[in-house]
Amino acid sequence: MTVVALEGGVWSAQGTTPTAVEEALRDLLRERHCHSDAFVPARVLNLVVVADREWRGEIQNRLERVGRYHASRTILCAVDPGRKAIDARVAVASPYLGDGSGGIEVGQEEIVLDIAPHHLEHLDSIVDPLVVTDLATLVWSPHGHPDAVDALMDLAQVVLVDSVNEPDPAQAVRRADELAERAYIVDLAWLRSTPWRERVAATFDPPEWRGDLDKISAVTVRHSPDSVIAGLLFLGWMATRLGWRPGAMVSHGGVLQGTAHGRRQDVRMRLEPDTSMSTPGFAGLTVETASGMSVSLDRGPGGLSACRTDPEGREWRWTAMGASRGEAGILGEGIRQALLRDKTYGPALAAVGSMVAG
Repeated sequence: MTVVALEGGVWSAQGTTPTAVEEALRDLLRERHCHSDAFVPARVLNLVVVADREWRGEIQNRLERVGRYHASRTILCAVDPGRKAIDARVAVASPYLGDGSGGIEVGQEEIVLDIAPHHLEHLDSIVDPLVVTDLATLVWSPHGHPDAVDALMDLAQVVLVDSVNEPDPAQAVRRADELAERAYIVDLAWLRSTPWRERVAATFDPPEWRGDLDKISAVTVRHSPDSVIAGLLFLGWMATRLGWRPGAMVSHGGVLQGTAHGRRQDVRMRLEPDTSMSTPGFAGLTVETASGMSVSLDRGPGGLSACRTDPEGREWRWTAMGASRGEAGILGEGIRQALLRDKTYGPALAAVGSMVAG
C-alpha cells in the first residue's frame, strides 16, 4: 500500500482498506481539532454516492453546487472497470469558517473511493466502517448499479432516485415500489414538479375558485421527452388529491392519453413531449374545467408565465416568480428531503402504477 499525506487536511492511499481509511479520517479530524478549538464536524446526514469513475468529476461538481444542503459526510464510490484494489482520498474541510470572535468552523468530510465492479455486491462491508453512526444515511446511484444500492439497504434509511433514468415508466414504478419496502424514497423526478404543483394548488386556493376543483375536465402536461414519469407523477398527484380514479394511459403518436373518473365527470389526461427542452422537467401545463375556465403555466423569464381564461374568453396574465431551481437546486432539495417526509409521493406513485399497468 502506498500512502501520500497532503497538506490542507487531505489523505490519500493506493491499494488500501476501509479500516485504513477510517483511521486516516479519525487522524484528520484530530488534527483539525488540535489546529482550532472552533472546529466542529457537521453531524446531520451521511451521503453515499455510487457513480461511474469516468463521470466522477461531474458528480462532484453537482454536489459542490447544492449550497447549504451539503451532507455532513459524503462517501463517493467511483466504479472503475479496469481496477482490482481500492484507492482512497479523504478530505476534511471547513467551508463555513468562524470569524475569530468565538464563532465555530463547521467541518464537512469527503471520502472518495475508487473501487472495482466486483466490490459492488458487498459494498456494505466497505461503506459500513465509514459512515457516521446514529446519523441518517442517504444512498444515491446516478448511473444505475442497482446491485450496489441493494447491498447498501441495510445501512441506508433513505434512497435518492431519479425515475427519469429508468427505461420506461412501468419499470420506474416497480423499482421505486421495491425500494420503498425497505427505505424512504426521494425521487428527483417528483421534486422537479414541486413548483408546478405548488402553483396549481395556489391557483385554486382562493375561496371563489375552490368550487372549480370538482369541475376539472382536462389536464395537459407538456414535458421534456425524457420526463414522462414526472408528468405521470403530476397526474397521479392530482388524482389522489381530488379523488379521481385514473385509468390506463395509451400512446398515440408519441402523446400519452388517458381518462380519470372524477366525482362529477371524467377527466381527460394528456402528456405531450416538448422536443425543444434540453433539460428534464416540464415545459408547461394546462388545467381546464367543464365551466370553460382554464389555467396555463409555462416556463418563462424569471419564473412561470401564468394565464387564466374565464368562460367568456377574458384573460389574466402574470408571472409566478422563482419557479425553477435548476438541476443543482433539485439535487440540493433531494438531499434536504432526506430529513423530511413527503406523504403525497407514495399515493401519487401508486396512482401511476394503475396508469402504466399492462
